[in-house]
Amino acid sequence: MTDRPPLPPFTRETAAQKVQAAEDAWNTRDPHKVSLAYTEDSVWRNRDTFVTGRAGIVEFLTAKWGRELDYALRKDLWAFEGNRIAVRFQYESRDAGGLWWRSYGNELWEFDEHGLMSRREASINDVRIEEGQRRIHGPRPEAERGRSFPLQ
Repeated sequence: MTDRPPLPPFTRETAAQKVQAAEDAWNTRDPHKVSLAYTEDSVWRNRDTFVTGRAGIVEFLTAKWGRELDYALRKDLWAFEGNRIAVRFQYESRDAGGLWWRSYGNELWEFDEHGLMSRREASINDVRIEEGQRRIHGPRPEAERGRSFPLQ
């Protein structure tokens, strides 16, 4: 088994690195790449959907990014302890009809000793926005790394 640093137990610095790495990976919108951060038997709750294993993660993310077009994400470290990290996030996407949405959420993450996420629970709410209200455009620029994102 290959380690995926940083490894638990997390410090503020290593937890923040893990959060930024997750944001960067999800912004690629590459389900296969994203799935490699999770254990083979990782379990998820995403809204009202339950997913198990990397193949399930790939299937879930492929469908997600097929309907959430121009997806762009920002994650912020909320709390950490031992092998667990809590994250708050926002992302924006448009649907097939051209309507824009901002989605607000919280995630709870649990990692194994190799730094792979074994459990992810996400609660998410969607808010309809006008295209002119967008503020997340693609991956986070280097100058904005480590900064929290405004609530509204």
